[in-house]
Amino acid sequence: MNFKENISIAIYSIRTHLMRSLLTMLGVIIGVFSVIAIITIGNGGRDYIVGLVRDIGQNMVTVTANTTRLDPSQYITREDIEKIKRLDTVQYVSPQNVHMGGASSPKRSSIAVMFSGTPDVRYTSGVEVLSGRFFNEDEYKSAARVCLIAKLSAEAIFGRTNVVGEHIDFSLNGQTMRLRIIGVMDINLLGGDGGSLSDLAGGLGYGDTGATVILASPATLIDMINGSSGVYESINIIATDDRELDAVGNAVVNLLYTHHGNRGVPNAYYYAKMATYIDILDSIIRILTLFIAGVSGISLMVGGIGVMNIMLVSVTERTREIGIRKALGAKTSAILFQFLTESVILCMIGGCIGLIMGVVTAQAVGYIMKIPIAVQFTTLAIAIGFSSAIGIFFGIYPARRAAKMLPIDALRRD
Repeated sequence: MNFKENISIAIYSIRTHLMRSLLTMLGVIIGVFSVIAIITIGNGGRDYIVGLVRDIGQNMVTVTANTTRLDPSQYITREDIEKIKRLDTVQYVSPQNVHMGGASSPKRSSIAVMFSGTPDVRYTSGVEVLSGRFFNEDEYKSAARVCLIAKLSAEAIFGRTNVVGEHIDFSLNGQTMRLRIIGVMDINLLGGDGGSLSDLAGGLGYGDTGATVILASPATLIDMINGSSGVYESINIIATDDRELDAVGNAVVNLLYTHHGNRGVPNAYYYAKMATYIDILDSIIRILTLFIAGVSGISLMVGGIGVMNIMLVSVTERTREIGIRKALGAKTSAILFQFLTESVILCMIGGCIGLIMGVVTAQAVGYIMKIPIAVQFTTLAIAIGFSSAIGIFFGIYPARRAAKMLPIDALRRD
């Protein structure tokens, strides 16, 4: 009997007991479906999240003052920032401070999240100006009462997005200051329009996250409101060349040591590369995805046991058939491959159904979450290959049992 005949017999057997076959496939279908969906969604989510961070921070270095070893006078100052900005290897530099306060317009009042820095904070935090402009160097130095507002925040508090030129009252530490809106922004690093900051505000008990107002202003203005002297614990630096991040970090740390004269303090200042965090983030998401997919793959093993069980039933039902074929000269190998083929086809059909369901589900989730989902060929090949391997592994025992039957014993059975 050739391979084509084996396939025909296997398909006939599956069609004859269609409901039983479908129930047997269910474990394989669920296993392949869950593995395909989880790996595809996980890879798409990882690429999206890591891509957002990489677009902004691939060439970013964060320099931090060790607050446990230094007094505030030795933190990073505005003068330090000006000197750092003049380094040839530095493109942008800014602190990035976040403050919780309140905001109100003639139409509505709400919780506000204000982040501030130098004009370069636009680049170190991934701000995209949708309309209007960002605050400039003169406004930064003069602590001008200007700000930018996130697009969704403008819609929430003003009822529209064309709010450039409007005024908003910002409250912080018991002080209220009227600020002129000079731009409408989108914050890419925070998931678009500062979604993460809004969620943070809600999680801390600051009210309706949907109405949380996201603002950006000069750090000098916030320092003035807080009565701060303009010292910062950390700064973000965008290097001109992402191959020189270590050189930039060391140069800035040495500059700070020289300016503050505290070289005797070990680890007073230190730097970290965003690229390192990106790699760690990538690895963590990848490991979690594979772990969850592995757990889901257990259902494939359960499905394989179901296939083995039903194949044993099939062997028992077809004992006389096996006896007749062996009496007519069928070889042991022919009987073995007949039942092994049926087991593999059963698993492959289930694998294909699970694959289609997994791809469709992954694409639907990607569409809903607005995450680009790409189904990789290797993922599909592994899923189908693994389901075929399950069919072979769990089909060997029933097939061998059928092949080793003696014709006389098989023919005696009812």
